[in-house]
Amino acid sequence: MKKGCLIPLIVLIVIVLGAGAYVVYYLYQEEQQDPVVYQTAAPYTGSIVNKSVATGSVTPRTEVEIKPNISGIISELLVEAGDTVRTGDLIARVKVIPDMVSLNNAENRVNRAQIAVENAQQDYDRNQALLEQGVISPADFLPVETARRNAQEELSAAQENLAIVREGASKRAGKASLTNVRSTIDGMILDVPIKEGNSVIEANNFNDGTTIASVADMRDLIFLGKVDESEVEKLETGMDLIVSVGAIEGRTFPAGLEYISPKGIEENGAIQFEIKAALRLETGEFIRAGYSANADVVLDRRDSVLVISEGLIQFDDARQPFVEVKVGEGQWERRDVELGLSDGMQVEVLGGVAEGDSIKQWNQAGRPWR
Repeated sequence: MKKGCLIPLIVLIVIVLGAGAYVVYYLYQEEQQDPVVYQTAAPYTGSIVNKSVATGSVTPRTEVEIKPNISGIISELLVEAGDTVRTGDLIARVKVIPDMVSLNNAENRVNRAQIAVENAQQDYDRNQALLEQGVISPADFLPVETARRNAQEELSAAQENLAIVREGASKRAGKASLTNVRSTIDGMILDVPIKEGNSVIEANNFNDGTTIASVADMRDLIFLGKVDESEVEKLETGMDLIVSVGAIEGRTFPAGLEYISPKGIEENGAIQFEIKAALRLETGEFIRAGYSANADVVLDRRDSVLVISEGLIQFDDARQPFVEVKVGEGQWERRDVELGLSDGMQVEVLGGVAEGDSIKQWNQAGRPWR
């Protein structure tokens, strides 16, 4: 054999021997590696709750703003926030600062009424003497007596009007009629936004009036919240809610859905619908008004059912859900499963696996879940 043909043959033999050695080494290394071990999880009996979350706050069902019946200055405050009051209890006293025009008109009315009374009295005295002398008949005297009484009534009305303008109360009704501010409902004082010496304005056609105190019935609280338009059609009045108050950790409060707004309001580009739910508090429980809260609206619920994590579910090309169940060391068997209610993390299993089965998790033991 020629030397030029021998060199390629030697090169080919070296390449074949090298490839064979690499294959032998690779197979040896594979045998030395630990076998792949998968974590498993077993189905268990539990509860599945499908719920929607509404954000809002806890507010009293009935809250009333107490306003004065007359404008003036607060001369005395008799309550503070947190006090309990009943209907008719005195809250504050108002000192009237009369309007000078109204006061002047009222005084002029009194003066004119006084002149009319004096004139009517003179006519009465003169005609009474004539009646006693028999010069006029009783029928002629009657209009004179009526005019005197009318003049006296007008004087009395003018004096009452002057008292109201000057002091905020008439003598007939008593001094407490307008200057004393009283509670209109039973409840708790939530806020007293004014102080003694502040000016207050009565409610009228042009002004809502100054709020002296806010009173609410704290025994009847509601959750006032909003839900997204994607969830509102799943709600019905009478549904149970679970209210979590941010300031009260570790406790929840049951509530019943009472109201769903028929009209949505756009907020931050999303349509929100208002809901109201009555809190069911136990005797002696107290929640402060205005606490922020979240309400879990229970859309559906399954208790004492077989449950697995949704992370264990696989789907084939036909979207058939299945799991892989361990049947031996390193051996797995496919099981098609029938699924029920899901809460997004756990899912109800209606068939395919049983409690105690070891279901493959798609992460190797000791490696992070991806």
